[in-house]
Amino acid sequence: MKQHLGLMAGVAMSVAAAWGGSPRQTISLDGTWAIADGTSPDRIPESFGHTVPVPGLANLATPPFADVDRFTSRENLANRIRANLAPAEWMKEHWKGKVDQSRDWFWYRRTFRAPAKQAVALLRIGKAQFGTAVWLNGRKVGEYAGCFTAGHFRLEDAIRWGEENTLVIRVGAHPAVLPDTYPTGSDFEKIRWTPGIYDRVSLIVCDNPAIETVQVAPRIATGEALVQATVANRGATPVSTELRHTIRTWRWGTRVAVGPPQRIDLAPGETRTLTQTIRIPNVRLWSPEDPFLYAVESGTGGDSVTTRFGMREFRFDASTMRAHLNGGIRYLRGSNITLHRFFEDPLCRDLPWNDRWVRKLLVEVPRRMNWNYFRFCIGPVPDRWLEICDEEGILIQNEFFVWTGSPEWYKGQGYARTHDADEMIRQYRDWMRDNWNHPSVAVWDANNETKDPVFGDTIIPAVRGLDLSGRPWENSYNKPAAPDDPVEHHPYLMSSGYRGPLKFSMTQLETMDARPAPGRLPSETNPRLINEYGWLWLNRDGSPTLLTENVYAQLMGTNVTARERLDLYAYLLGAKTEYWRASRQYAGIVHFVYLTCSYPGVYTADHFADVRRLELDPAFADHMGEAFKPLGVYLNFFQPVLTGGVTRTFTVKLVNDDPEPKKGRVTLSIETRGGRELARVLKPFEMAGLGAASVDLDLAVPDAPGDCLLRAVASAAGDSTLSRRRVRVIEP
Repeated sequence: MKQHLGLMAGVAMSVAAAWGGSPRQTISLDGTWAIADGTSPDRIPESFGHTVPVPGLANLATPPFADVDRFTSRENLANRIRANLAPAEWMKEHWKGKVDQSRDWFWYRRTFRAPAKQAVALLRIGKAQFGTAVWLNGRKVGEYAGCFTAGHFRLEDAIRWGEENTLVIRVGAHPAVLPDTYPTGSDFEKIRWTPGIYDRVSLIVCDNPAIETVQVAPRIATGEALVQATVANRGATPVSTELRHTIRTWRWGTRVAVGPPQRIDLAPGETRTLTQTIRIPNVRLWSPEDPFLYAVESGTGGDSVTTRFGMREFRFDASTMRAHLNGGIRYLRGSNITLHRFFEDPLCRDLPWNDRWVRKLLVEVPRRMNWNYFRFCIGPVPDRWLEICDEEGILIQNEFFVWTGSPEWYKGQGYARTHDADEMIRQYRDWMRDNWNHPSVAVWDANNETKDPVFGDTIIPAVRGLDLSGRPWENSYNKPAAPDDPVEHHPYLMSSGYRGPLKFSMTQLETMDARPAPGRLPSETNPRLINEYGWLWLNRDGSPTLLTENVYAQLMGTNVTARERLDLYAYLLGAKTEYWRASRQYAGIVHFVYLTCSYPGVYTADHFADVRRLELDPAFADHMGEAFKPLGVYLNFFQPVLTGGVTRTFTVKLVNDDPEPKKGRVTLSIETRGGRELARVLKPFEMAGLGAASVDLDLAVPDAPGDCLLRAVASAAGDSTLSRRRVRVIEP
């Protein structure tokens, strides 16, 4: 599909002119649109009998469309075939996916009044799936194949200045309308694929020379910002002017620095990229503790734009095997958000575009859980989500929507997964352009659980240099693209229970080496991230998912309540989190999954008791909130029974994620399930900043048979963290 690129307004926020000249006008086209469906890619429907919100998805239409998201991807077909839930010949018959709806396209329509004439008119569609085409006043102005990046459409030849205009946008009703080798989202566990315009839409008008992109890269050692702007003359006559940059504090608008003017002489149709380094006096760094933001105002006299940024540098380092933020080691604690799976949840509706809900999801709840890091997994988020992360200090591993598994998934089907590398490179460039000014974006993640050399050999090298901030790249199960790039580890210790006997017991953690086995990861020398673990998913109602029915049957039997399953889930997940953190083998521990879908037939699910109110299951909030505290505590004991009247030595491992040293005491106690303490012992500890410690405590187990709880509590300067283990005391 032909790609029409113009003024890349998505990298900045428009404002009045930074100096003299004309301001850019940005007119929001968000709101209620008319919508219709059809089978022809070129024939605009004659009538539009439905309405739909933009941004949003087509399943929000009124009245609703039947079968709006009925599509089975080839990856999910492979899953079903392997589970003997679908015939093998379906893979050949439906290689592009199985379409179970009567339409191929959705058409969006609205009118708007254009302002007075200017030289440049651009339509920006933040994100839409699957593929986008635009008509203005009956004239087709372009197409864009990207499903996860902003599409830009030049409107000068079709717009009616100062008058009403009719805008029509066509999106694919399912992924199969796009070429097979184009990225439309590959997810083995996603069941419904809902189309729609799911990010903001705006009309941008300005005069020449127009500012196409602005990228700001911090240089914190010298207190400077590298500002790179691409400007274009879209007119028919030469233009001469100056490009000027002014840096202000974002929240208060205080001017802090001004760059010297840069002379621009542009022939008709010419584009130039200009780079300038501007020193910021008394620079204030961006961090989760202090997410301070600046804004650079850029102006040409014909156009002006403001770009928000933070002064921060993030990297991984192979010599320390750690993540470094602004020169200091930063341990990463957090979870995953799979928004495109949540799109298929019956309770999703318009929540992803509700600012109050999103801010609570990304900020309020994670702070209570002691998280500082998210992986936005297998599917991008609307721009507003990253803006909130910038403002609140959340670090993001931003993943492109690719999960292709390995050729084994399609074994015997006569096919091999292929990529159009040129198209992938184009879309990865657009993805970086849309996101490179967000200080919250700490890591580019090329794909999830994928084995394909095209990423490390071709795609990442082709685009890496575009990011002037030099962020690290994560390449999942492929070899890392650079010596300091992180590699991901997904230690699903209980995955054997999916179909067969459960081969793992928590007692094994007492003697296990947390270091990954040789050859398990694509590199032995690169920093390691655990960004998925558990294999214990339950639906929000406490019922097992497709992947865990057999696991819970072996762990608990079938005669248990939903509450008992949820309590065990939280208990085991909290203990695993403590174990992985205590090992200090990983730069970050990132649990799977904080937000996804939950309904009968799903593979994974999240932990919300009420997702609309964002109320976590109380057991999960309790156990995981403790397990992720910066002062980490791990009681290395999982035996089911203790003999009463016997003194036993217990090992408690501690970690300190803060740079300041900690000094305090560890208290080990045993109590009844009703909370009555039976015995206790305590011991002092000291830990360096970012350090670890191990404390052995001798506890006399009381001769009090029954179900009990071992509790290890570390206390230091007002902070305390709890680790607990279920145990049954038996008679001597």
